[in-house]
Amino acid sequence: MNSGGIDSARTATAAIVRHAVFPVAGLGADFLPATKACPKEMLPIIDRPMIQYAVEEAAAAGLTRMIFITGRGKRAIEDHFDRAYELEHELEARADHEALHNLRAAVPPGVTFSYIRQREASGVLGALRMARSLLGTAPFAVVLPDQLFESERPALAQLLDVFAECRSSVVGTERVRPDTREGSHVIGVDVATSAIASTRALVHVPPIGTAFESLATAGRFVFTAAAWSAFDHAVDAGPSRSALVAAIRNLMERERVFACVIEGRRLDCGGRLGYLEAQVAFARQRPELWTALQRGLEDSLAQKPRGRERLPTPVVSDALSPAHPADVTRPSIGILT
Repeated sequence: MNSGGIDSARTATAAIVRHAVFPVAGLGADFLPATKACPKEMLPIIDRPMIQYAVEEAAAAGLTRMIFITGRGKRAIEDHFDRAYELEHELEARADHEALHNLRAAVPPGVTFSYIRQREASGVLGALRMARSLLGTAPFAVVLPDQLFESERPALAQLLDVFAECRSSVVGTERVRPDTREGSHVIGVDVATSAIASTRALVHVPPIGTAFESLATAGRFVFTAAAWSAFDHAVDAGPSRSALVAAIRNLMERERVFACVIEGRRLDCGGRLGYLEAQVAFARQRPELWTALQRGLEDSLAQKPRGRERLPTPVVSDALSPAHPADVTRPSIGILT
């Protein structure tokens, strides 16, 4: 991840937004059985866990207070961002300075960590509401850690630039095809009439019926204190698979909500395909790995695929046969105008 522009991001935004909230209490069902004993957020992208990339992005954007909404079986996340004195001592004794540096680099300098346990499976919105006691009336960022970005400038820094300019809630977005409906909710935005500034598009969500370009949310948000009332309203409205979407809709009635078109490539590590794509994307940024990996991938693609040996199919009654395939694509979060 390129850290260019970090200093300017710290100067422009650190005094305004300091907190980042990471909802990490999910079950990670798409990766079972790997996530039975290991949090999904701790699955490695090369040699760093997924959650570390998300924290590094927030730190590079100038945020210093990381708040994790955890759940049962997520203790490994806390341990990862803690000191490992015994391991450090052993590496020092071996004079393994490179490994020691990599170990200590897991915690960005000047960053603090707080952890809140989410005891019940109440979704992303329920997790965010639990952070209110630590945030008060301060604006805050929300980072969905299974959504990573390959970008020259940190994705969250781009949102914070917009926030610093408009002082209103900002939703990170990416462009999608106009016919995209299934699997993602879409934001209608008239980009043509928006103010465009260097590294991001600053756009205001228009009324229904206006000509718009289709954008989908991309796992990055910056909220003002007005969001708490919107969160409460969405929860009172009843359970929903898109509770965060409903909350943002309600927030749009309370204040202007801006959409920041993130410049960069989103990597959806919440699914197996996106997770594999992330491995390749971040490996390309590592010259010591990419040349050999590229050669290996080319050799693998040149070979004829070898399928698994087929086993005899057992006779199963119709009553026990599944009605649908086992793999179901998880819909992403977004907004419908």
